[in-house]
Amino acid sequence: MKNILSISLFLFLLITTTSTAQIITTKKEAQKKGVYSYTEKQKAAEASKPAIDKQAVVKEVATLKNSDVIAYEPVAKKDMVMNPGKMEAPAIKKNPASKKTIVINDTDEDTDYIEPDVDSYLGQQIATNAIAEFKGVRYRGGGTTKAGMDCSGMVYATFKIFDITLPRSSNEMVKATNEVKLSEVKKGDLLFFRNNHNRKTINHVGIVTEVTPEGEVLFIHSSTSSGVIISSMNENYHSRTFVKAGRYIEE
Repeated sequence: MKNILSISLFLFLLITTTSTAQIITTKKEAQKKGVYSYTEKQKAAEASKPAIDKQAVVKEVATLKNSDVIAYEPVAKKDMVMNPGKMEAPAIKKNPASKKTIVINDTDEDTDYIEPDVDSYLGQQIATNAIAEFKGVRYRGGGTTKAGMDCSGMVYATFKIFDITLPRSSNEMVKATNEVKLSEVKKGDLLFFRNNHNRKTINHVGIVTEVTPEGEVLFIHSSTSSGVIISSMNENYHSRTFVKAGRYIEE
């Protein structure tokens, strides 16, 4: 009897449980019953999340070429420049190309050769020999030797060393030269003077021995008081009695 009652009670409980329990076979039915609460939005949100690498150590955001890059490994600091909130790639510095300056001379200059304004070889030799041979010789009217000489005699003897025969008097010597400006004289040129107030002809002559950088003209001549000496055209007496300068006409 007790067994029958136990079996009956078990069957009653089984039937009651079966009648209240419901089997849900679809997702929509589960959603209606409030059993399934996982929405499509949640699924899309989870799908949009990047997969996380278990081996990633550091997560950093770097900006490279105006776009964000997510890195799951440490970003080398030498390749990034820290800015507030971001790391940016350093700007590349360009070295300016070296500039070469090319100067072009396009001026229409006259390239014709101009002979330098220097003393002639003959002029230099005349001046040198006049000083070496006759400086200090006493004055002697009509003389042409080291025993004594006048102004034209000293010039005549000097040119004779080079086998050049000039007229004997200073007034005639001027005719054997071409006139040049005093500012343009060179060694070996002749200077002519008029130091006799009673006569209007040239009666004194000397040889240019040097023109200084300042333009001072020095010359050798035979004076009545001192013999053969070197004087300067800066002296008042000589600048006052000076007539003209001449250059020997070489044949």
